Amino acid sequence: MCGRFVQIIDIELFVKRFGVKHPQGLILDSNYNVAPGDFAYVISNDKSTEIQAFQFGFTPSWEKEKKYVFNARAEGDLNKANDVNYSGEMGIVNKPYFRTSIKSKRCLVIANGYIEGPEKEKLDKPFHIHKKNGEVFCFAGIWDTWADNTTGVITNTFSIITTVANPITQEIEHHRSPVILDKKDEKKWLDDKLPIEEVLKLLKPHSVEDYEFEPISIRIKTKTNKGPDVIIPIDPNSTTEYDISVKKDLKLQGMGQNKRKNNPPPAQGSLF
Repeated sequence: MCGRFVQIIDIELFVKRFGVKHPQGLILDSNYNVAPGDFAYVISNDKSTEIQAFQFGFTPSWEKEKKYVFNARAEGDLNKANDVNYSGEMGIVNKPYFRTSIKSKRCLVIANGYIEGPEKEKLDKPFHIHKKNGEVFCFAGIWDTWADNTTGVITNTFSIITTVANPITQEIEHHRSPVILDKKDEKKWLDDKLPIEEVLKLLKPHSVEDYEFEPISIRIKTKTNKGPDVIIPIDPNSTTEYDISVKKDLKLQGMGQNKRKNNPPPAQGSLF
């Protein structure tokens, strides 16, 4: 899964890198811990020369209640064992939740890095994965527009497509990885005329030869920690006083004590 990523805002860089206009409307600050419910910059297929702020956490237009589905499995209901050698059908095209968007509502999710942990420990043992040269890259995303019938608020939402583990996520013992697009494939992903068969061929794990990963503090678990300090590499063989206190607090929460009211978005997840 990929539920947290890094987006460092450099508008002039984005304009040059992607050949887009300056963003209009909502202006975002850098976010080193983008979590479900946050807004982030994407480039969508319907406005491929613009940068837009969409909300992380997908809700299809027909859904009655707001959801925060942050990941969409490329294989859909297939490959439940997450076999890294899977070469079968990309079942996402058959999932009612995603089949319209994968065909006609795709987006580039701009990122500087993403956060993963082992399948067992998850964000209790987080790693920051990023390009060695610090360059931005793009996840393959899907989007849709959802209208709240109660408030009338209209929101563009997106999800990051995941696939089997790439070499780095395999190394940190995580069972999935986000689909990272090769630079040459970014325009393909936004091409409305590209046959769906060709679109699905892009849903593969990245080689990540030019990427590296570093252990970071479990402060990344707290969604309100958005500053650059959360991705500073730490010594995995030593524990900071802060991390000790956080782990103790998490243990108490698990015992039903000292519960915090942080009101996470409802129904967030990657069940699809």
